[in-house]
Amino acid sequence: MSTSRSRAIVRAALAVALGAAMMPASALADTTLTIGKASAISDTNIPVNMGDQLGLFKKHGLDLKIVDFSGGGKMIQAMTAGSIDIGIGAGTQMSFIAKGVPMLAICENTTTLPFFAFGVPWDSPIKSRAELKGKKVGVSTVGSLNDWLAQELERKEGWGPGGVTHVMIGSDPAAITAAFRSHQIDAYIGGTASFLTMTENKIGRLLFPVSEYEGNVGSGTLFASTDLIKTNPDAIRAFLAGWIETARFIRTHKAEVVKMESVITGFSESVMAKDYDIVKDMYSTDCKFDPESLAVLKRSFVELQLLDTVPDMATLYTEAYLPK
Repeated sequence: MSTSRSRAIVRAALAVALGAAMMPASALADTTLTIGKASAISDTNIPVNMGDQLGLFKKHGLDLKIVDFSGGGKMIQAMTAGSIDIGIGAGTQMSFIAKGVPMLAICENTTTLPFFAFGVPWDSPIKSRAELKGKKVGVSTVGSLNDWLAQELERKEGWGPGGVTHVMIGSDPAAITAAFRSHQIDAYIGGTASFLTMTENKIGRLLFPVSEYEGNVGSGTLFASTDLIKTNPDAIRAFLAGWIETARFIRTHKAEVVKMESVITGFSESVMAKDYDIVKDMYSTDCKFDPESLAVLKRSFVELQLLDTVPDMATLYTEAYLPK
């Protein structure tokens, strides 16, 4: 090999090495995180899909593998098995930390419940919250979140237990539609976007979001596995930075968000536009845990029979990985 050719090869190798050294770490080797969502289309869960599509997690050196589960229980099982790094669910799932599930809450991503609502049949004469007293309110099962929300309405309104009749009809949309059409129930507590869709189809209509009477409650929470906390805390910091950027984008870019949400959820853009106006302010832009939310959650753990006694809430969450 000639001397000039050898020098050219050396120069090329040095250029490649120098270029690699100057590249950001994320461009050299992104960290892959497996993210488990308790629900595929919940307003509290889908920011991770939007942030991923916008490149906001990639910006912080993360490649995400997003897995959808059919409920918080399935997400908790995956966390227990060590098959996900970050879980996206509800604040009530913090109770599982007290039961020994190897995870810790790292972000309260939504602090209210506008994405849950009371809906009534399309032809219902009910127009206000007060008119629900003594009526039949559909919920999924005994001890479920919407069953507890019906109890909360009774408490907030001063009606006491039995202020409304709780009717267990499950959560299948077809069953809810049938119950509305037959007037088996006077109202149902479910997803706000679902009632907005029912309104378009003249099956039911949105009466009011739960946030109209329920104050701050940790409706959306992010969890990190204890293994990730031990082995790669910087990845948690990067994920939360990407999440917070996504939350800020959601609150300020309605047109873009509505289009993205429609694709993710399958709801029409007209429904998502109305839903956006109802829920956009629930997204936290700092991920901090609200004292009122924690107090309500602490009470709910026993009322929902998730725990026998109230836990020390300080052992269930941390703000150590939030951006400074």
